[in-house]
Parts: sequence; structure tokens; C-alpha cells
Amino acid sequence: MTTTLATPRTIAVDELHEQLTGDGSTPRILDVRTPAEYETAHIPGSYNVPLATLAEHRTELARHVGDGVVLVCRSGARAGQAETALAGAGRTDLRVLDGGMVAWEQAGAPVNRGRKTWDIERQVRFVAGSVVATSVLGSHFAPRLKWLAAGLGTGLVTAAVTNSCAMGSALSRMPWNQAASAPDIADVLADLTSD
Repeated sequence: MTTTLATPRTIAVDELHEQLTGDGSTPRILDVRTPAEYETAHIPGSYNVPLATLAEHRTELARHVGDGVVLVCRSGARAGQAETALAGAGRTDLRVLDGGMVAWEQAGAPVNRGRKTWDIERQVRFVAGSVVATSVLGSHFAPRLKWLAAGLGTGLVTAAVTNSCAMGSALSRMPWNQAASAPDIADVLADLTSD
């Protein structure tokens, strides 16, 4: 039995920007990046609901977000995971921002900026590269260290195939990836209900 990964419905940057500046009803934007990434740069009016929090509270969020929800992350991968989680709670009307914040910023669309933090994908590349380089160089003195590099390589291949990343998930929980005031899910739910 083969498993296929569903492709989430997307919305282009220009279409979302037009909806946000138009006279009609504006979509709700849930940014699923870490609080620190969100603090660095986010779409004005968006709500920060980190992917782990969203997955944990998907049923409550599915009931409160209303129609026209757009999910945002850095490039679209985590937003796709969030879409899958919320679809599992009964929401099939969600869209993912095509290209994520990278595409949004490249288009020159409005962004609220704060304290600068490396995004999770950059942190994963840094940690993975450091571990591989250190273990390969160290294997000259301790030959078994080469298996650490092999294990990390296997983990990265698995992350690519499953479109998930255990290292990224672990890094997102580190103190430097938390904003001074991480979003409280009760406050987010209250805001979503009051709008």
C-alpha cells in the first residue's frame, strides 16, 4: 500500500494581498512559525499559532477560525502540515500561502518587523552541517563518529520524504526561538471569536 501526500490548496501572494487591502471580507491568517520567527517578520493582522500548538489544539481552532483561513510559514512546508492537522479536525476550506513569508517579502508586501532571529530551516542547516563536519573530522581520531554523520544523513532523507523534520521541531522549542511573550492559545481563540 502506498501513501500519497496531499497537496494543500494554495493562494498566491498577489491574491492574498488584494484580499487584505480590498473592501470585502478579509481572510484570517494563521502564522504557524515559532514565536521568534513571527516576531522577526509577519503579515500585519496575522495570528501566531506555532505548529506544535496548532496540532495540539486543532479541534478548538477548527471551530473558531471561521471561513477564509490562510496558513503561513516561511516557505509553505509547515503551513501544509498545519492544513493537514486542521483538515483532520474537519476543516477542508483552508489555503496555504504559496511560497510563504519568503514569497510575501520578495513581492514587497507589507510586513511588521521586530527582533531578528534565524528561521528554523536555517538553524537546521547550521546544526546538521556542524554535526556532519565535526563527526567526519573527529572520525580521524574516533572512527565510530562517522556513524553519527550517517545517522544524521538518514534523518535528513527521512525528513525530506515525510515532509517533516524532527530536528526542526526540537529546535522550535529552544529558548532562543521563543518570543518574549509567546502567544497564549486562549487569547488567540478569544481574538478569533471576537473578530
